Amino acid sequence: MLSRFRLRLAVSHLRGGGIIAYPTEGVYGLGCNPLDQRAVLGLLELKERPTAKGLILIAAEFGQIEPYLDLPTEIMRDKILATWPGPATWVIPAAGWVPAWLRGEHPTVAVRVTDHPVAAALCRAFGGPIVSTSANRSGHPPARTPVSVRKHFSTEHLLLIPGRLGNLRGPTAVYDASTGARLR
Repeated sequence: MLSRFRLRLAVSHLRGGGIIAYPTEGVYGLGCNPLDQRAVLGLLELKERPTAKGLILIAAEFGQIEPYLDLPTEIMRDKILATWPGPATWVIPAAGWVPAWLRGEHPTVAVRVTDHPVAAALCRAFGGPIVSTSANRSGHPPARTPVSVRKHFSTEHLLLIPGRLGNLRGPTAVYDASTGARLR
């Protein structure tokens, strides 16, 4: 588990516009404050990822991401909540205020309520969702160890939070909330 010192350091780094690398259910993720445009654009630049793709947000509980969503029906909400907390990411219609730097060119936002202890602790301590995208440069395999994170990125650009991955062998599954189709 994450020490209180490391947790406070990570939250301070996030609030200061920094980027963190941290363990998730299946790969190391890169994260930042989703409402800090400069941090998000810096993360995208670091990954060499186009802004048009959009990003995933993770949270420790549904209430942290609910304001980002425009859930049209109770049926959709219930279907999604039945999979959380857990390693299911859902692409859901975004609330009107959600910035393009998170949505990309889509009217949706990808979100997950994580059950990974380190990722959830980061969200709880931060007080809201954080960006969660795989720790790799676009087109390269995601990092699964701290050493692999360091091979992809200089630690001068991010704060590395070590920890064990969850039980997945890769990134989480992604589903379309409107159709239920698996996208990844």
